[in-house]
Amino acid sequence: MSERHLLCLLRLVLGGVFIYASWDKLLHPADFAEIIRAYRILPAVLVNPAAIVLPWLELVLGVLLVANRWADGALLLADLLLVTFWSALAFNYARGLNVHCGCFSTKAVAEGDMGWYLIRDGAFVLLGLAAMFLHLRAARRSPQPDSAPAGALTA
Repeated sequence: MSERHLLCLLRLVLGGVFIYASWDKLLHPADFAEIIRAYRILPAVLVNPAAIVLPWLELVLGVLLVANRWADGALLLADLLLVTFWSALAFNYARGLNVHCGCFSTKAVAEGDMGWYLIRDGAFVLLGLAAMFLHLRAARRSPQPDSAPAGALTA
């Protein structure tokens, strides 16, 4: 498989993950806010805005990744979100809190399987970083656009 095809596959997988992850949160923002609150990281005043903004950001990033539009920014923001989500899980794991991830479902769960969440979300972080690496590598290999003004004659 060529690097170009691998990058396309990684973008599609990540985009699909982000779209899928956004769906239940968009439909149940109050439930998602409770999950965010359980993390005990954000101040109370930021919980509801985060529960509204994050799913829309995930959806937009997922669509951009699938459509291969604004790939530089979409991959960067997706990677930042993935690292942030994974870090929040790791932070709570280190504090001994066992929270429901809320990654793909807002259904109430008494407690989460933090080990599984860390492994799964760590894999997503690695996929995102691999996609960014391949994207930057492909951008370096691509011929750069000519800097001459439009209509100018060049030798």
